[in-house]
Amino acid sequence: MKFTRRQALITGSAAVGAGLLPSFARAEAAAATLAYGPALPVYSLGVIAEAKGFLKAENLDLKLVIGNAGTHGRQALAAGQALFAHGDASHPLQLSTRGKKCKIIMASQMIASISNIVVRKDLYDAGITTVEKLASYKRPDGAKPIVAATAIGSGTWMYGTYVFEAMGFGDRINWVAGGGTKTMFPGLETKQFDAIMAVPAWVLEAEDKGFGRVIYDTSKPGVFEAAFGGTVPVLVLYTLEETAQHEKPKVQAFINAMYRAMKWVKATPVDEVYALVGEKHYSGINPVAVKTELSFDKNTWTYDGRIDKASFERGGKVWYRKGSDIPESKYEDIIDMSFLDAAQAKYK
Repeated sequence: MKFTRRQALITGSAAVGAGLLPSFARAEAAAATLAYGPALPVYSLGVIAEAKGFLKAENLDLKLVIGNAGTHGRQALAAGQALFAHGDASHPLQLSTRGKKCKIIMASQMIASISNIVVRKDLYDAGITTVEKLASYKRPDGAKPIVAATAIGSGTWMYGTYVFEAMGFGDRINWVAGGGTKTMFPGLETKQFDAIMAVPAWVLEAEDKGFGRVIYDTSKPGVFEAAFGGTVPVLVLYTLEETAQHEKPKVQAFINAMYRAMKWVKATPVDEVYALVGEKHYSGINPVAVKTELSFDKNTWTYDGRIDKASFERGGKVWYRKGSDIPESKYEDIIDMSFLDAAQAKYK
């Protein structure tokens, strides 16, 4: 079929008006997936970037895959179910030693909000008010105290075990997998657990409902530094090395959006952050607890996403220990700040 010049002009004008002319059309959004767990505000950058339109602005269609523990992100990435993961920095290190080489491309937390310790209220009232006293406690059957992390090998386990080991109590605790909110709190209430590793939202929830009290609180100045010697890469965004090498535009778009989300959170009152994502994503958690968790990094960290060599080496105290089975990695082999460099140059 042949078109006259007049028909072509009419058709072209209509297409431009409808935004459909191929030469002017916006490219189809690139698909990507981000995996993490559990569904807590500590992992909120992805949902914030989506809600603020930062992902759309980067022409990225990001799907979230959420599990019950930090290990979920690692497992999803390794299985090819996700392109990016958000979780404890030990996870990409573990994958790299198992043949799935990873790159950490941005930090989302440098002081561990996941290493708070909440003890049962009845134990606290009985005098178990410190980590040392918890480590010395014996259950009615004479067994060691039971402390629950979200999962064995998760970030809460990595940091919790280190806290006890740093104080000389590493062999005095029985560790179990406690899962997410729906299993952690009942386990503490019914005395299956003597204590739990808790993010800030869980600390407030446990104390508000009267079944737990915090005995180790990293939101207090100096607490984290005393055990770890300074900031360390706690929670990070990471991807497979092959993705960082072969899908650079997609990785850059992702980091651009995450960095913009981080900048927005830093500059925005917490009530406004909560209004954006709180009701939709964290409706089952006390709003005050959610706001406390959203405020944690704003109150404890510069919030720039960067990981330098010194902080990475401090993290080795946590990662390279008996039980973790993670061999040492060089900073240059696992950390790639090039995407963050570009994002920061673009969004000053």
